[in-house]
Formats: sequence, C-alpha cells, structure tokens
Amino acid sequence: MTLTKKDVRKFLSEYKIVALLFIIVIIWAFFGFLTYDSETGTSQFLTTRNFSNLLRQMAITGMLASAMVFVIVAGEIDLSVGSLLGLLGGIAAVADVTYHLPLWQTITLVIVMGLFFGLMVGWLTAYLGIPSFIVTLGGQLVFRGMVLGLTGGITIAPVGPELRYIGQDYLPGWLGNSGGVLLFLVLAALAFWTRINRQKHKLVVPSMTTEVGRLLFAGALILGFLLTLNSYRGVPAPVLILLVILGVFTVIGNKTTFGRHIYAVGSNMEATRLSGVNVAYVKMMVFALMGLMCAFAGLTTTGRLAAGTPSAGMGSELDAIASCFIGGTSMRGGVGSVSGALVGAVIMASLDNGMSMMGIDTFWQQIVKGIILVAAVYMDIVSSGTQRN
Repeated sequence: MTLTKKDVRKFLSEYKIVALLFIIVIIWAFFGFLTYDSETGTSQFLTTRNFSNLLRQMAITGMLASAMVFVIVAGEIDLSVGSLLGLLGGIAAVADVTYHLPLWQTITLVIVMGLFFGLMVGWLTAYLGIPSFIVTLGGQLVFRGMVLGLTGGITIAPVGPELRYIGQDYLPGWLGNSGGVLLFLVLAALAFWTRINRQKHKLVVPSMTTEVGRLLFAGALILGFLLTLNSYRGVPAPVLILLVILGVFTVIGNKTTFGRHIYAVGSNMEATRLSGVNVAYVKMMVFALMGLMCAFAGLTTTGRLAAGTPSAGMGSELDAIASCFIGGTSMRGGVGSVSGALVGAVIMASLDNGMSMMGIDTFWQQIVKGIILVAAVYMDIVSSGTQRN
C-alpha cells in the first residue's frame, strides 16, 4: 500500500496531538538512553526529579504559548513577550525587595501593568493599523530598555519567601491529587457538553466508546502525571498555575463567543467584520491576554530565580512562538489550540533539558531548535496542502 501526500495530510490534520505525544516519547527515550549510567543502572534524564524540573522549565514557556496561540490564530504575532516578561519580573522584584510591598499588592501591580502594556500594543495594532510585527518589534526594544533602566542593569535580590513560593515550591500531596481529579472532571464535562450540543444541532459525533476511550486515556495520563510528581516532592506550583490557565483558555477558545470570534477573525477577517463583529476590539483583547500571561510568567520567573534580572525572558518569545507552531497552530491564522501549544512547549523544554544534561553547547541547542521550528511550519504546510508544486 502506497502512502500518498493526501494520506499524510489527513493523518497530520486528524491526529496531530497523538503524533506530537509520540514524538515526546521518542525524545524522552533518546535522551534516556544517552544519559543512562551503567554503574547505577538508571538514566539521569528519566528520573522523577528531572521530570519535575522539566515541567517547571516548561511552565513559563507554556504560559506565554497559551496566549500566543490566540495572537497567531487572530492573524497577528507578538515579538515583545520576552522583553515584557523581563520588565514585569523586574517590577515584581523592585516592588518586593526595594519597597517591601505585600505579595498581593505586588501581584496586583504586575497584573495591572501587564494588562496595560498588552492593551497598548493591541491598540496600536488594531486601531492605528500599525502591523503587529513592527509594533511588537519596537516593544521588544522599549521593554528591554525599560527593565535596564528600572534595575540599573543589576540583579535585584533576594525576593521574599512568598514570591519564591510561586516559582520554586511544591503543592501538598492532597492538593495536587484534588487538582488532578478536578481536571479530569472538567475534561469529562467539556467532552459530554460538546457531544450534547453537536447532537442538538444534528452534527456528527464520535461513538460513545470512542468518547469514553479518550477520557480514560486522559485519566491515565493525569494519574501517571500525579504519581510521578508525588514520588518526588509533589506538583510544582508553576505547573498548577499552568494547568489552571490551560483549563480557562481552553474554555475561552472552545466555549465562548469571544473565542469563536478570535478564530473567525483569523480565518476570514473581512467576512467577520461584515457579520458585525468588532474585529479591532477582538484583536486588542487578544494582546491584552498576552500581556496578562506575561505578568504570570514574569512573576513565576522572578520567584524561580529568587531575583529580578535584566536578562530575564530573553529569547522567550521565540520559544513561545515555536511551541505554538509545533503544536499545530497555523501561521496563516484561524487554526490552533492551547493544548497543542502546551504539548509543543513540552517538546521544546525536553530538548533544552536533554541537551543541557548532555553538556551540548548552547549554539548547538539554538541550531536544533531553529531546525525544529522550520520543520514544524513545513508540517503545517503539508497538512494544509498549500505547498508549492
């Protein structure tokens, strides 16, 4: 039986997440083999401690990628998120170390500033008509200059234990397990809610056996995830924050009018405008969500480093964008999912983690990630059937 391009496109479009999970298994097996210690009989990469560290590293990229999905789906791009993360993390450090603000005031200040900068970028793009590439490229320079001015080019440390908890500590076992159960119940509710709505509108629905099988598979992944993390020290706090973001953004993208408008704008902006949707408002709010995620990522980065550094977040925008493309977000807009972007973030973090453990030079790590980004975009072209003859 000959495998045609049509068959490849069909597989990539229908089973992209499954294919990505399979890629993760291959990457983990590869680094597990290369870091195997014959004396101890264990692999350094496949330890529960390293798995916990990997997820902690992935959490910050995942926060940015969760909102970057909506930006790209809406047909835009944001190159300033790494610099904005650094600025907001610097603000958190200064508020905590210099002004000794309570944690809730620091978090509120950072979130408000993140929303403000996100709205400003969105307004310049959506209402003034400046291309988002130019606005965010300028923002990248402006925000990086602001953090250098704010910190004086030096590290602001040490932050208090409350702020460090956000980036470093672990949840009690009972709380992590409760979160896992809640996540499974939310997935089940969303699955059957979607099924009922599709049946109401006489749309095609998968068989009940298929639906239950998917939920059981998701439940097995959650159970394995919890057992692995609890065998070390528990679920890291940044991972819990990321899981909450995943749930909220999935609901926004799949179950709200605003989410449907984002996909409509990216698919056909003119038709969406003619149907009465305020396209400019939708685009501005997408950038506001991006600013909000930069706030969470900035707080987590400062907590993890226990300091605010002028170089924090440098290059994070590329990791976030690459995670989205690897996870199936289309560069043409209109297609993408938060869950796919997070799987892409796991792939990026796994590569970083594995190559660092092997002592591979940083320049080789950048080369590998660049090749993977190009390959991910090519897979998007193949799956959509838009490649040139």
